[in-house]
Amino acid sequence: MGAAFGTQLRRHNVRVLWCADGRSSRSRARAENAGLEGVQNLGQLVERADVLLSLCPPAAAVDVARQVAACGFDGQMYIEANAITPRRVRTIAELLPGAVVVDGAVVGSPPVSGKQPTLYLSGDPHGCAQATELFSGTDVKTKVLGAEVGTASALKLAYSSYQKASRVLAALAYGVADASGVADELLEIAGKRGGSYLTETAYIPKTASRAWRWGPELDDAAALLREAGLPDDLMRAASQVLSRWSEARERELTIAEALSLLHADHECGEREEP
Repeated sequence: MGAAFGTQLRRHNVRVLWCADGRSSRSRARAENAGLEGVQNLGQLVERADVLLSLCPPAAAVDVARQVAACGFDGQMYIEANAITPRRVRTIAELLPGAVVVDGAVVGSPPVSGKQPTLYLSGDPHGCAQATELFSGTDVKTKVLGAEVGTASALKLAYSSYQKASRVLAALAYGVADASGVADELLEIAGKRGGSYLTETAYIPKTASRAWRWGPELDDAAALLREAGLPDDLMRAASQVLSRWSEARERELTIAEALSLLHADHECGEREEP
């Protein structure tokens, strides 16, 4: 997502920096292919950047902000665009009192091959206006939701709680149908209902390979549900299913391989129900 956003900005002559310290060869290749300008460490990046866009695994969001704060990020804009709870966004704003912290949430696929995700924004009106101007004319569409930090993140987690949990449920439903020899019949039934995730079996391996990112996101969705006084059991259970795909990170799997990883832990120590 970060490299794709950077590509969009570069096409509109925005200078985009990235920090090479501690990054993998795959990250380096993505940054170079996107035409981003590398710096050696985070301190150099913070010193030179006018706007810092945080797009990282949700579990790392606060730690990234803490590292940025330690470098003295003052007087600039920090767009917190990760799928985290409003409470955690406010924590990040407290860590960066000298910066303009804008709450951001990306809904949609990375902006490549004509795809146009929406970057929802909330917080300081001037900061939101700056962010909107920054992405003007790109395939990243922006929408401002208001002046309260946390609003954009609440929308993102509300959507994720449905979209990602639905993908997990679809994988489990197909898995049990496949194990019972009725997978084709399940797809026939699902095909009678337009837009059902059950028919999109090719997405099961994609869900598996992204589980390492989706799990923490659903953990935050569960936390938001608790704060709202709503049951969080379903989100926590979906996150636990995703944890079974920990070995699938960024791997190219077949449907059968993805389902086998779901079966593995369950079959160990399994006993018959009375």
